[in-house]
Amino acid sequence: FPLFRDNEAAMIEEIATDVSNKLISSVPSSDFNSLVGMRAHMENMDLLLRLDSNEVRMIGIWGPSGIGKSTIARSLFSQHSPDFQLSVFMENIKREYPRPCAQLQLQNKFLSLILNQKDVTIHHLGVAQDRLKDKKVLVVLDDVDQSAQLDALAKELWWFGPGSRVIVTTQDKRILKAHPINLIYEVGFPHDDEALEIFCINAFGQKSPYDGFGDLALEVTKLVGKLPLGLSVVGSYFKGLSKEEWEHELPRLRTRLDGDIESILKLSYDTLCNDDQALFLHIACFFNGRHITIVEECLAENFSGIKGRLRVLAERSLISVDSGVIKMHDLLALLGREIVRKQAPYEPGQRQFLVDDEDICKVLSDGTLGSRSVIGITIELGKELKVSDRAFERMSNVQFLNRSCDFSYHGPYVLDHSPYVLESLICLPRELKLLDWTKFPMTCLPSSFNPEFLVGINMSFSKLEKLWEGNKTIRNLKWLKLTEAKNLKELPDLSTAINLRRLDLWCCSSLMSHRMLKPCGASFFYWKYDSF
Repeated sequence: FPLFRDNEAAMIEEIATDVSNKLISSVPSSDFNSLVGMRAHMENMDLLLRLDSNEVRMIGIWGPSGIGKSTIARSLFSQHSPDFQLSVFMENIKREYPRPCAQLQLQNKFLSLILNQKDVTIHHLGVAQDRLKDKKVLVVLDDVDQSAQLDALAKELWWFGPGSRVIVTTQDKRILKAHPINLIYEVGFPHDDEALEIFCINAFGQKSPYDGFGDLALEVTKLVGKLPLGLSVVGSYFKGLSKEEWEHELPRLRTRLDGDIESILKLSYDTLCNDDQALFLHIACFFNGRHITIVEECLAENFSGIKGRLRVLAERSLISVDSGVIKMHDLLALLGREIVRKQAPYEPGQRQFLVDDEDICKVLSDGTLGSRSVIGITIELGKELKVSDRAFERMSNVQFLNRSCDFSYHGPYVLDHSPYVLESLICLPRELKLLDWTKFPMTCLPSSFNPEFLVGINMSFSKLEKLWEGNKTIRNLKWLKLTEAKNLKELPDLSTAINLRRLDLWCCSSLMSHRMLKPCGASFFYWKYDSF
């Protein structure tokens, strides 16, 4: 994969020309309906367009980069533009006109295209309404990312004549709401069979895999995460490769983005303010798949207005919230992890988050490689991991520690098969806010550990006999999950846990002491969130 380029500006320009338009500019107008899933999109859009109505309508097409917004808009334009007096497809507005002060230039270009006149010159923004108010027009504004762009091109419905239609594609739902555009088509990801078909068309030139390539094609499709642009780009890369070459390339695809896909997705990241970029990285590297309440409470002190910031990411299609769980597309999560990796390409202990198996093994097995730069660690590997007893001494600023395990619980869990070696642990970071360490192999947390800042603890399926020695202040603790900690014999004094709301002691069969089990009306033996 072409993972890196020296000239990022030239790369983005190349991508905008060669990749973003791959599925639209190269397709003859008569063939749009043959694109996978396009017929259903057209049927859904026709319900919003209501072309039989004489009213003026504005419709938004909303979704993440690479989902197919521009392709859908191009298909609509191809089908319906002959039915209008004037029509224009303004593409790549975000890249072509990024500055709010370019409104006059933008409207000038718009009028030149829709009127098919090269010599149009305007001196104020009222010209468009004067020239088009009695014309039935079809306007497609592709990849809008600022309200000022809409103000220059289609500020009011009455700018256009009866029966006109304005279609706006964007990643940012807030722009549509602010205009306001209330008719919004959210583009969803293709079904599994459609995703495989998109990939196969690009990789094999047909709708299904070659004989012997079925499992490989399914795995690549899953890794790309059903994003149409990713399926197209990666499929084109694999085209013509032998089965052995496919197998050779798969490990790299599992951990790194293709360079072209990375460049397109990063355009969305680059438009965020610094704090929202930081929140994006927190989710990509640690909080993806966790309940929104847990995310909000863990990050409340890290980010002012955390709820509003999460809403910004959702409205820009960078995350979604499904049944209360925050979800980020696999490719976006890979983008975030790649951004973090580039913070210190050759010194993983200097990065903000540790998420790569090899890097984690290297840093945790050597107590000298970490640093205060690290604030989050997600350990997902299933192979044996040796953890130095001083692994966290130099990483005193770690706030989020997750040791998730690669197993599905369908019955009794055997504690004696921990996939890592940890005989002793001298310290844990003082700044920890979330300690999510299932299958913890020790009988007690380090005596020096201060849990003062902990908001949540999940140590299910552990060998713990008790959490810690003595009494400790845990006034910030809100959730304590100890599911099936079958060796657990006693709980700590919870009298200082004044904010504790959830405690799960399910199947803690050895638990003998229940001191202070009900401070502040906490709901015990009940876990509210499926996604800790």
